[in-house]
Amino acid sequence: MMIIFESQSLIANALGVLLCIVVLRWLWKVINFVWFTPKSLEKSLQQQGLVGNSYRFLIGDMKEASQLRSEAMVKPIPFTHDYYHRIQPLLHRLLTKSGSKNCFSWMGPVPTILITQSEQIKDGFNRMNEFRKPKLNPLIQTFSTGLVNYEGHQWAKHRKILNPAFHLDKLKLMLPAFETSVIETLNNWEKIVSKTGSSELDVWPHFTKLTADAISRAAFGSSFDDGRRIFELLTEQKELIIRLIKYSYIPGWKYIPTKGKKRMDEMNAEIKTLLKTVINTRKNAMEAGELAKDDLLGILLDSNSKEAKQLSERESETSSKKRLDLAMSFQEVIDECKLFFLAGQETTSVLLAWTVTLLGKHQEWQTRAREEVLATFGMKRPDFDGLNSRLKIVTMILYEVLRLYPSIVATSRKVYDCETKLGDLVIPPGVAISFSILHAHLDPEVWGNDVKEFKPDRFSEGISKATKGINSYFPFGWGPRICIGQSFALIEAKMALSMILQRFSFEISPSYTHAPSTFIALQPQHGVPVILHKL
Repeated sequence: MMIIFESQSLIANALGVLLCIVVLRWLWKVINFVWFTPKSLEKSLQQQGLVGNSYRFLIGDMKEASQLRSEAMVKPIPFTHDYYHRIQPLLHRLLTKSGSKNCFSWMGPVPTILITQSEQIKDGFNRMNEFRKPKLNPLIQTFSTGLVNYEGHQWAKHRKILNPAFHLDKLKLMLPAFETSVIETLNNWEKIVSKTGSSELDVWPHFTKLTADAISRAAFGSSFDDGRRIFELLTEQKELIIRLIKYSYIPGWKYIPTKGKKRMDEMNAEIKTLLKTVINTRKNAMEAGELAKDDLLGILLDSNSKEAKQLSERESETSSKKRLDLAMSFQEVIDECKLFFLAGQETTSVLLAWTVTLLGKHQEWQTRAREEVLATFGMKRPDFDGLNSRLKIVTMILYEVLRLYPSIVATSRKVYDCETKLGDLVIPPGVAISFSILHAHLDPEVWGNDVKEFKPDRFSEGISKATKGINSYFPFGWGPRICIGQSFALIEAKMALSMILQRFSFEISPSYTHAPSTFIALQPQHGVPVILHKL
């Protein structure tokens, strides 16, 4: 009996020791992550001449950055294309303090190097296996996933399956969807100005609705009413994230079940249900023998089905589970449909908003663009060939707008596995990178001393000539991960702008307030009020 008792006591002691070891190892990992690793990385970055704030336990620069940005958002600026100090006041301060082109800041315990030099940005974009997408904040992850956030095999699989949906021959078939949405918007404008021939109108909400309708029709065809509801929910989610993200620096906040997070979960469930219904309906119709429709969903499902079939035939010896992994799962199809809305709608709506803003200020370019549109199409519906290859002035204008007001002003990557060189910098694992597209677009060494002026004719001989052979133009990213939907966005914008110019002239209203702001895309914080004139 005594022997049994002693054995039990020894086992209990051993378990206790083992538990202490596990707890101590866990505590060491936590302490190392929140203190020793950040301080070591800080020393490494400072030794390379990079300027940044000293690491502050757990929160880094997040609280200060949030406060500075909130203060900046209540201060409009003169109508200038020099607005970085408004959208990123902390980084602007660090760059000004350092007097150099790079600096670093802290996202919690993770240092982020800001890269502003074109060659380094291009190099980083091209080396996608070394500079990988960072893990998303859990709050944002529930909102946005899909191709733009995938890596490795999963990214390659999705890119291959999605590519057919964005070929020019497929975009040509989507023009009627774009046209219908634009006509509805312009008919509404004509009603507004019908009594006097002119009226003040904030075109920003009209562009968000126009592009939401267009992407709904282009993505779901006859089911675009469901698409509208999905867009409404995604818009509400985005607005909610903007309100909640400022609290993310608080340790443990992501685990607190707040009212806002509960609403996010409810909206995610509704979006999933809507998409599931639309996708299942389409899949059942295709399985019953109906031809795939020429909208994004139809092309995606057809491409995914063909990929799964080809892989099945080619690799019959591969296990069923592995074969299925080579095509998109149902949940992955849902995620890509959400991405259609977020990327497709946001990119084109802000491009149209800033284009109208700049053409409202620069009447001579508005006149030149209108003359080109009328010479190309008259008052007829713009056709694909004309939009794609005959609108030189309109294309120059859109390129210049994207240079001064890129939809995404910076994009993030992270070094995970081993020390990596980028230019003269040695980047340790665990460090994040922010490639500043805006800084590349406003580099006077590349673009000239008039870099902050609106001059579309700089693109008169194409992008390569405009950048003097130094690639410093990244409105849709660069390298293997360049935006798959760039042609989609440009064709839609050309269609909308051409039809606007056929029927209206416009000038910026005296009530316009210049206030670029950014969360996902670079938006006009207070809208774009213009004086609209019926032609």
